[in-house]
Amino acid sequence: MVAESKDPDLSKLELVNAPGGALAFELAAKFCYGSNFEINTVNVAHLRCIAEYLEMTEEYQEENLIVRTETYLNEIVVKNLDKSLEVLCACDGLDPTVEDVGLVDMCVDAIAINASKEQLVSGLAHLECDVGSGKLRMHCQDWWVEDLSALRIDYYQRVIIAMRRTGVRPESIGTSIVHYAQTALKGIERRHVWDSGPLVGDNQRVIVETLIDLLATEKITSVTLSFLFGMLRMAIEVDAGLDYRIEVEKRIGLQLEMASLDDLLIPATQTSDSMFDVDTVHRILVNFLQRIEEDDSGNLSPCGYESDDGLKSPSHSSVLKVGRLMDGYLAEIAPDPYLKLQKFMALIELLPDYARIVDDGLYRAIDIYLKVS
Repeated sequence: MVAESKDPDLSKLELVNAPGGALAFELAAKFCYGSNFEINTVNVAHLRCIAEYLEMTEEYQEENLIVRTETYLNEIVVKNLDKSLEVLCACDGLDPTVEDVGLVDMCVDAIAINASKEQLVSGLAHLECDVGSGKLRMHCQDWWVEDLSALRIDYYQRVIIAMRRTGVRPESIGTSIVHYAQTALKGIERRHVWDSGPLVGDNQRVIVETLIDLLATEKITSVTLSFLFGMLRMAIEVDAGLDYRIEVEKRIGLQLEMASLDDLLIPATQTSDSMFDVDTVHRILVNFLQRIEEDDSGNLSPCGYESDDGLKSPSHSSVLKVGRLMDGYLAEIAPDPYLKLQKFMALIELLPDYARIVDDGLYRAIDIYLKVS
């Protein structure tokens, strides 16, 4: 840079966008002048990036900084899940150099491979055996579930995708997603229609949408229904895209019979419409009925007629449970002075006749609505 400068009185150089800033450059300078310092998981990402920026290759010096950091990464970091996680966390703020040198991909793959190996070993070691008068029991927890929550969301997404590819158990991935959501979104308070505080930022919206994307490919049993309702509320709270909300609603619709009344009482975000988000519940109910229709298609005889066991099937039992749930929901929203008749009627008419053995709950809800109106 000095040689290329046309300024005869050049007194200083400006290193533009040096990854890691002054601290990383200081370590590189210490390396050049032979000062002792330890390469570790905290600084290796910064050292690797600043070495790339400064072109510290073997062309200029044997065992130069690029080779030294690569040796540490290959011999120490990638063989250890914990160290790979620490280095990946330290990659934050080093874009785009950290991506160009392949460090993020290296750490992501190492985390996934080591997690898969740990689960394999723990599965073999999950034994109970008598040893003398005592009992030896070995059980390995997925300790990395909590540690993954320290990653920024785009790194976390790549790790989860890599874990699926390497065969990490779906229940472990589901637990990790739940923990990440609880950690990253815990500062978001539920905003009611009468609140007037500032809205959450784009970062929370990206987190919610990314987690929903990850949930979309998980098995339905990997997360609880209460968590899905929590994610749905969060999606509404941060104004996530409609496609993301619909994805969660579909997942809820697959197991709506296990929901509680409190789950369905989702506050509306606009006072001009109603106190509760009736449209969301309507879409969930539509998804549930579509699932029932698909289930019932398996109860048809070869001639195409419904079998005698159709109304005694598990799906019919689910419809009865949802019928009771919706009657309770209708009674709860009926006193809302903002609730439009069309929306109230749409919910009533959506359920089939066989969803109710008796209509007492429905009549009660209608009576409440008429008294308020």
